[in-house]
Amino acid sequence: MKAYVLYSGGLDSILAIKMMQDQKIPVIAVHFITPFFDRSDFCKKVAKAQGFKLVVKDLGKPYIKMLRKPKHGYGCHMNPCLDCHMFMLRTLKKMAKNGFIVTGEVVGQRPMSQKKNDLDLIEKETKLKGKILRPLSAKILPETDVEKKGIVDRTKLFGISGRQRDIQFRLAKKYNVEHLTPAGGCLLAEKEYSAKLKDLLAHKKNPTKIEFKLLKKGRHFRLGENKIIVGRREEENNELEKIKPAADYIFKVDGIGPITLLSGKKTKEAIELAARITLRYSDEADKDVLYGKIEKRIKVNKPTPEEIEKFRII
Repeated sequence: MKAYVLYSGGLDSILAIKMMQDQKIPVIAVHFITPFFDRSDFCKKVAKAQGFKLVVKDLGKPYIKMLRKPKHGYGCHMNPCLDCHMFMLRTLKKMAKNGFIVTGEVVGQRPMSQKKNDLDLIEKETKLKGKILRPLSAKILPETDVEKKGIVDRTKLFGISGRQRDIQFRLAKKYNVEHLTPAGGCLLAEKEYSAKLKDLLAHKKNPTKIEFKLLKKGRHFRLGENKIIVGRREEENNELEKIKPAADYIFKVDGIGPITLLSGKKTKEAIELAARITLRYSDEADKDVLYGKIEKRIKVNKPTPEEIEKFRII
C-alpha cells in the first residue's frame, strides 16, 4: 500500500516521507502549486536525492474560487489556512484511492490550522476521519486505520506537539535531508502582496497567471479599471518589460527613470496619470514620457507625492 504524502518542501513533510521510507512503505509525494506558493523545483531536487516519487499538481481556478470566499475565513492577511489545507486534502483524497494519506502536521505548531480541534474539524469536513496519518504527532492522536491494520507500525512514530522543533532538527540531521524554512513560503501571508491581491480580485473576475505574477513586482496604483505598475529598480524594470501582457502600455521617461505598465482602457486620463507617476519616480523633472510601443510622447508635469497617493494600492 502506498503513502501519499502532502509535501511542501518544509522540514516536517520531508520527515514524514522519511519515516514512511523507514517502514518500507512506497511513497508518492504530492506538491501542490498555486500562483502564491510554488516550491516545485526544490521538491524535485530533494525527491531525486532521497529516492521517492514526486507528483506536482497545479490547483488551478477552483483554488482561486475558494480563495475569494473561504468558509473559515482568513488569517492575518489573505491566507485562508484551514480552507486551503482542506482543499489540498480533498484533492489528495482523489489521488490516493490505492493508498493512504500522510501529512507532516504537528499538533499545536501552527495557530491557524494545527490545533487539536482544527485537526478534528479538517478530518470531519474532508470526510477523512481516521484516514490521515500524522507520523510526527501520531502517538498523541487517535490510531488511524493504517495503524490499526498494522500497515504502519505505531511504535516507530512520534508524539510531538507545540512549536519547538528540536526533535525535528535532530531527525533532519539523522536523515541528512534538505528542507526550506516556513518563512517566505506562502505569499498570501504577506501584507503588501495581500493588499494587491485583494484589489485584483475586486476588479477582475478571472485574473491571468501573468496578472498574479505581476503582483510581486513594483508599486501598484489604481484608476477605476486601470492598473498602473511602476518598477522600483533596474532588475524589476527589466522583469516588467519581459513579462508584461501584450495589451499593456509601457511608459518610460526620455532619460533616467522606471518602467511603468498601464493595463485596462487607455483613456486620456489613464495615460496622463501613468505618465505623471512615471515622471514622479524618475530623476528627471521636465522630460517627455514615452509610451505605447515607445513611439508616442507626452508632456506632463511632475506630481507631488500627495497628488498620486490617493491612487496608490500599496
